[in-house]
Amino acid sequence: MITFIAALLVLLVGYLIYGRVVERIVVPSDDPTPAMAHPDGVDFTPMKKWRVFLIQLLNIAGTGPIFGPLMGAVFGPVVFLWIVFGSILGGAVHDYLSGMASVRNDGASISEIVGKYLGAAAKQVMRIFSVVLLVCVGAVFTTSPAGLLARLTPDYMNTTFWIVVIMAYYVLATLLPIDKVIGKLYPVFGVVLMFMAVGIVGGLVFGGYTLPELTSGTFANLHPEGKPIWSYMFVTVACGAVSGFHSTQSPMMARCIESEKQGRAIFYGAMLVEAVIAMVWAAAGLGFYGNTKGLSGALASLGQSGVVYDISVGVLGKIGGALAVIGVVVCPISTGDTAFRSARLTLADWFKLDQSSLGKRLVLAVPLIGTAAVLTQIDFDVIWRYFSWSNQTLAMIVLWAMAVYLVQNAKKVWYSLVSAVPAAFMSAVSATYILMADEGFRLSTKIAYPAGIAAAAFLLVVFLLYMIRSGRAKQRELS
Repeated sequence: MITFIAALLVLLVGYLIYGRVVERIVVPSDDPTPAMAHPDGVDFTPMKKWRVFLIQLLNIAGTGPIFGPLMGAVFGPVVFLWIVFGSILGGAVHDYLSGMASVRNDGASISEIVGKYLGAAAKQVMRIFSVVLLVCVGAVFTTSPAGLLARLTPDYMNTTFWIVVIMAYYVLATLLPIDKVIGKLYPVFGVVLMFMAVGIVGGLVFGGYTLPELTSGTFANLHPEGKPIWSYMFVTVACGAVSGFHSTQSPMMARCIESEKQGRAIFYGAMLVEAVIAMVWAAAGLGFYGNTKGLSGALASLGQSGVVYDISVGVLGKIGGALAVIGVVVCPISTGDTAFRSARLTLADWFKLDQSSLGKRLVLAVPLIGTAAVLTQIDFDVIWRYFSWSNQTLAMIVLWAMAVYLVQNAKKVWYSLVSAVPAAFMSAVSATYILMADEGFRLSTKIAYPAGIAAAAFLLVVFLLYMIRSGRAKQRELS
């Protein structure tokens, strides 16, 4: 319990102090935001700060901060350190900078922003990468809630039935103006999500469960199968600490905020609230099953959805558990629909397609959702592994792009290190993982570790040289 409370306090301090540091580097202005400059009643729609915050939280939350931390907790309480410090120094910085860069580029999609700061080739890669990732997200966040709903309903309402229902909803949410469905439902869903997390923690504490502590004895790799922490754990947790997917969502809210000064609360703050949710489920997995072996066995036999159901009903009883599961169901569905919406906007920006009419939006939405429907028939674990790696790789690319953005726009070029350092770290994570993972090159750690770190070091050196040159150029201009 001490570790859990300490982690929450560190997250709060991170928002109040480090979040403020990053905000002062960006320097929010009083310039009109895209929503205020040219509202269109579809995607560019001004909304109140509290509403945009809750929508952003639901956009990014999904099953990422639930399934990812549950699987990451199999490595032991050491996962808490990655969730907390990864979120403060990496994930929240990534979300805030990508959101603010979009605000200052007229609500542009992340692929267009990356292209502006990393070049035309990077733009093309990001366009393809973003759309593929978003479709995978839509598939992942259809299968998981459908499985949970099937457990709560009669047999004839099986997983396939709920996949069809959820997909039908996705079509509507992707096509309709953002304030008609998303703007009205998400604030309610956001409150449900937070009450769900509080309920699980309360049930664990008052139910006599022991929340795991990070001590000298547990500060180790406790994975039952001996999978290495580096870099498996960092990729597995995914959305619970750092998530490239978030940068695809932030532009949607960049088209809705009324002032740049709301950015820290909406982008940086929502990521840290997601980290709290991740902490809750990592602690719940270890506390409910007693240890990493018990949690690992439950994940193997019940699957991710089954474990969430098991914990919810076991901790809160059938009624409370059903309500908690509904809260968990809301997360992925509310992320799946905005994933498809973001994919539609990315394609529209890419091909310069007007989206003012329903028919034009339908032309893009139907193929995207149809492709995801096919992917739902693939094993969830397979999709999740590819999603997790591509998600972290996308975060790496966006962090490098934001580092360049800061070199060009911040008062001092070395301020860009707030993005460059986590970018280098995520480069090492992504490169190492794909070199050693089963879905990658399956190299030994003796090769993958030094090769991954060397790749990250090379990128950092290249960036530092660029930063130094840019700093000297700025000095010459001033003199």
